[in-house]
Amino acid sequence: MKNIIFSIITLVTVAAVTISCNQSSNKNSDQQANDSTTIAATPELQSPTHNDTVATVTSTDTSSQEAEKSDVKQAQKFTIAPIIKDYLALKNALVADNDKAAANAGKQLFTTLKNVDMNAIPANKHKEYMEIAENAKENAEHISDNAGKIDHQREHLASLSKDVSDLITLFGTTQKLYQDYCPMYNDGKGAVWISEAKTIKNPYYGSQMLTCGSVKKEF
Repeated sequence: MKNIIFSIITLVTVAAVTISCNQSSNKNSDQQANDSTTIAATPELQSPTHNDTVATVTSTDTSSQEAEKSDVKQAQKFTIAPIIKDYLALKNALVADNDKAAANAGKQLFTTLKNVDMNAIPANKHKEYMEIAENAKENAEHISDNAGKIDHQREHLASLSKDVSDLITLFGTTQKLYQDYCPMYNDGKGAVWISEAKTIKNPYYGSQMLTCGSVKKEF
């Protein structure tokens, strides 16, 4: 009888252990399945971050392209042609030894420089343009205020001509222009001027030495 009871107890114990092991195995399987699901879901959670980065880069590139297009449009819109026109009128007045005409041309050039639309100038050229233009306005004003003092006007033409040459280098020109050079002016230090013709007509000496000088550069 004792052997029978002992056998029953042994069977019950074995059965309980087996059930417990199966339940533990099932839990482990479920846990592994959950872990796999979590791992598989992780890229999906990271994906928006990647998309956000791509969107940010795309947005930055678009803004940069728009800024570049804006600068190109501004560069196409802005021209120094009116400044060149007034400068040439002034230069030719001094070639003809006409101080009054030079004064009027200087006044017109000052007005033209003063009325330049700064919004039309590309942003990356604002600073350099302002430095050149301020000096050019000062020279034009001196020439306009000194009718009857042609030597003083010619002194400021030398500085003004350098300003105009710098503007041509900065913005270019659609007009054929020449940079001429007089080696004798300013006590042999020399000076340049801008001309619309290849023939030398010296504005620093006028009729005294009209053909003194040479062409140094073509624009």
